[in-house]
Amino acid sequence: MALLASATLATAAAPTFEKDIRPILRTHCFGCHGEGNSSKGGLDLRQRRQMLQGGESGPALVPGHPEKSRLFQFLRDGTMPKRGARLPADQVERIRQWIATGARTARPEPETPPANGELTEEDRSFWSFQPVRKPEVPKARSRDRVRTPVDAFLLRPLAREGLGFGPEADRLSLIRRVTQDLTGLPPTPEETAAFLADTKTNAYERLVDRLLDSGRYGERWGRHWLDVAGYADSDGFSEADPPRAHAHAYRDYVIRSFNADLPFDRFISEQLAGDELARVTEATAPAAAQADPAARDRLIATGFLRMGADGTASSGVDPEVVRNQVVADTLKIVSTSLLGLSVGCAQCHDHRYDPIPQVDYYRLRAVFEPALDPAHWKTPDQRRISLQTAEDRKRATEIEAQAQAVSVEREAKQKQFLAEALAEHLKKFEPPLRERLKAAFDLPAEKRSAEQKALLADNPSVNISPGVLYQYNAKAAEELKALDAKAAEIRSRKPVEDFLAVLTEPGGTAPVTHLLHRGDPRQPRQAVGPGGLSVLSPAGSPAEFPAQDPALGTTGRRLALARWLTSGNHPLVARVLVNRVWMHHFGRGLVPTPADFGAMGERPTHPELLDWLATDFMEHGWKLKRLHRWILTSTAYRQSSGRSPKSDRRDPENRLYGRMPVQRLDAEAVRDSILAVSGSLNGKQFGPPVPVRPDVHGQIVVGEDRTEGDNRMPLEVALNGEEFRRSVYVQVRRSRPLALLHAFDSPVMEVNCERRQNSTVATQSLMLMNSAFVLDQAARFANRVIQESGADRARQVGRAWQLAFQREPRPAELRDALAFLESQTVRFSRATAEATPANPVPTERQALTDLCQTLLSANEFLYLD
Repeated sequence: MALLASATLATAAAPTFEKDIRPILRTHCFGCHGEGNSSKGGLDLRQRRQMLQGGESGPALVPGHPEKSRLFQFLRDGTMPKRGARLPADQVERIRQWIATGARTARPEPETPPANGELTEEDRSFWSFQPVRKPEVPKARSRDRVRTPVDAFLLRPLAREGLGFGPEADRLSLIRRVTQDLTGLPPTPEETAAFLADTKTNAYERLVDRLLDSGRYGERWGRHWLDVAGYADSDGFSEADPPRAHAHAYRDYVIRSFNADLPFDRFISEQLAGDELARVTEATAPAAAQADPAARDRLIATGFLRMGADGTASSGVDPEVVRNQVVADTLKIVSTSLLGLSVGCAQCHDHRYDPIPQVDYYRLRAVFEPALDPAHWKTPDQRRISLQTAEDRKRATEIEAQAQAVSVEREAKQKQFLAEALAEHLKKFEPPLRERLKAAFDLPAEKRSAEQKALLADNPSVNISPGVLYQYNAKAAEELKALDAKAAEIRSRKPVEDFLAVLTEPGGTAPVTHLLHRGDPRQPRQAVGPGGLSVLSPAGSPAEFPAQDPALGTTGRRLALARWLTSGNHPLVARVLVNRVWMHHFGRGLVPTPADFGAMGERPTHPELLDWLATDFMEHGWKLKRLHRWILTSTAYRQSSGRSPKSDRRDPENRLYGRMPVQRLDAEAVRDSILAVSGSLNGKQFGPPVPVRPDVHGQIVVGEDRTEGDNRMPLEVALNGEEFRRSVYVQVRRSRPLALLHAFDSPVMEVNCERRQNSTVATQSLMLMNSAFVLDQAARFANRVIQESGADRARQVGRAWQLAFQREPRPAELRDALAFLESQTVRFSRATAEATPANPVPTERQALTDLCQTLLSANEFLYLD
C-alpha cells in the first residue's frame, strides 16, 4: 500500500505538457516548429501527438526515455534552438522529467493542433489574469501593532518566520520621511518643531492630511505618473530633437489632477478618450476647447497619447516605418502604465512568454488607429488645436492693421531719407558724373548695364542702403528705429495665440487595421477589429469593442477601452496602480516588476494584500489619497529602518517588511531640496518649462540656449528666478537631460520609464563637489544662514543643521564644524593675502559656504531612514 501511495503521489506531481512544457516550447521553439504553420523539418511541437509522429528525422519523443528522445537530445546538447541562446539548464531538466515520467498531458488533446494564438486553461490560470477578489483581513495577535489592514496582512507572513514589525521610527525621522514622500521637499525647521511639540494622539495622521492637501503633493506624485506616461518637452527621434512647445499643458493637467484627487478611473478615461468624453471631433475640438473649460481639460488629457517620440515631421525618414513606430510606442506606454504587461512583444509574433497572441496586439492597435491613422497621418504640428477665439482673431487683425500703418509710414520715411541722403552725397561729384551715378542707382540691380555696375562699384559710397543710413543722417536713422519700436509695441498688444497638443479623431469612416506580418507595415495580412486581450476575458467571449459608437461623432473605441479597463472587473489595472503607489512608498512594489505582471515578472510577495488594496481602491471611488492614508498611517510605514540580526538572517532582502528600507532621494527631490534649504526655491506653479542648454563644458544646465561669437559661447540670459523653480517644471529634452538630474538617475525618455534605477556611483559625488549649481546653492545657503543667525559661528552651525537635517547638531558635530570653519577661514585668509583678488569674498563666508556644501552632500541629506 505504501508503494502504491508513493507511486500515486509521484504521478500526481509529474510535469504536464500544458502547464510545464508548452510554455517553454512556445518561447523557444514554436517560431520554427508550429507558429504561423511553420514546421521546419516537418516537425510541429504544438502537441504531444505531433511529437510522437515526429518529422523528417523520425519521432521527437519517446515517452519514458529522455535519452532516446530527439527533443531532449537536441535541447540538452544545444543543437536546438538554432537561433538564440541555449535553454536554461532548469528548463532542460524539466523537459527531461516530463519525458521520464511518461510525457503526460493534463487532458486529452484535440485531433487538430490549436490555432496560432489559441489560449489554454493553463494560460488563463496565471495569477495576474484571475479576477481581483477582496480577501478577509487577517486576525492579528498583536493588536497594538495593527493600525490599518495593511499591518494585518503583513504580520501574518512575518509571524511564520518568527518575526514582527521593528520599533517605531522617531518623530524626526517620520516627518522627514513622509514630507519628502508626499511633497518631494524637506520639512522646514518650523514645521518640524511644530510636529515634535504636538502631543495629540493623532498628530501624525493630521500631518499626513496636511501634506496630502498641499499643492506640492501633485508636483511630487504627478512626476511619478509623468515617468510612466513618457512625458517629454521634445519630439525626439532625430538629433535635432525639436521642442514640443505645448506639452506642458498635459504636465499641468496631471499635477492638478493629483492635487484635486481626481478619481483614477476618470483620470484614465480622460487620458485615453478625453475627446470622446467631450463628444468632439477633430473639426469641433478647437471651438469646444475655447468655449468650455471642462472640454479643454479633457482634450489636454489626451496628451497622454502624444507623449511617444515622434519623428514623422523629420526629413529623410521612411514615413511608413516611422509612423508605425509612433503607434507602437504609444501602445507600449498604454500597456506598461495600465496593464503591467509587455504587450509590444506581440507586435511581430505571438508573445513568447505571456498568452498574448499577435492578433490581440492588433486588436488593441485598432482601438487607436482611427486617431493615429498611418494612411492619413498628421505630424505633431498638424495635431495642434488653437485656443484663439474669433474675438481674439478679430482683435489681432485690428492691431496688425495699426502696426501696418506705422510700417507704411516708416517705409515712406525711409525712402525719403535715403533719397535726401543720396542727393546730399551726390553734390560732392561733378555734374556729368553725378547724373550718371544717380541714373545707375535708381535702376533695379538686375536692370543695370555692365557699365553702370562698374560705375557703382568704383564709387561705393553712393550705395546708400538702410543699413548705413546712420552714417549719412543719424537723426533720420533714430527716427526709423523709433517707428520700428512703435510697430513692435503695437503688435505686442495682440492676444497671444496658444495651442494644445491633443489627440482627436476626424470622424466618418474609420480605417481598417490589418495584422502586420512580422510587424512590417509593408506586409499587411487579415483585417482585425478593435478589442482587448483575450486572456483577460472568459474563454469563447473575447473582449471585443464596437467598431463604431452611433451615439458619438467618433468611433468610440478608445472610450470603450477606457470603460473596460475601469469597469472594476479588469484583473490588472487596479493591481498595477496600487502596486506603483506601494513601490514609491517602500522603494519596491508588492510585485517587484511594476510593468511586468506576466510570466517573466516576479510574483507578488503579498498577493492577498495586493488584492485587498486593489478592491478597496475601486470600491471607494478610485481615490488615491485614501490609498496613501492606508499605507502611510500603517505601523509598517512608521517603522524604524534599524536592522536586527534575526531579521537579516531570516529575511535578508526585507521582502516581509519587518523594517522600513533606507531610501535615497530621487533626482528631482535632490535638486528641489537643495533649492529649498538654500532659500532659493521659486514656488511658482505651472506654465511653460524652464529651458535647458549646454554650458561651456557641454553639460546640460538650466538656461536659455543662446550663443554669441565665432566659437558659439553660451550667452548668459537672466531668467529672473525661473531657474530656481521645481524640477518638474524644467524642460525635459530627450537629447539634453539636465546633468544634475541625470546623475541621480532621472530617466531619459526614449519611450517611457517603467521603474527608475537607483544607483550609487562616483559621478554623483563628483556632481555634488563640482557642479556650478551646487556651488552656487551652497553660497546662497551660507548667506541664508548668516542672515538668519548673525555672525556667531555656533549659531550659524546650529541653523545650518536645522535647515539641512531638521535637527540641532550633536556636541561632537558642533565641535568638529567649528574647528572646520576655523581652519578654512585661516586657509582662505592666507590665500587671499597671497593672491589679492580684485573682489575678495569674506573668508568667514567662504568657510561657511564650504561647510554648507558638505551638508548638502551628506548621506543624512540625501537618504531617508
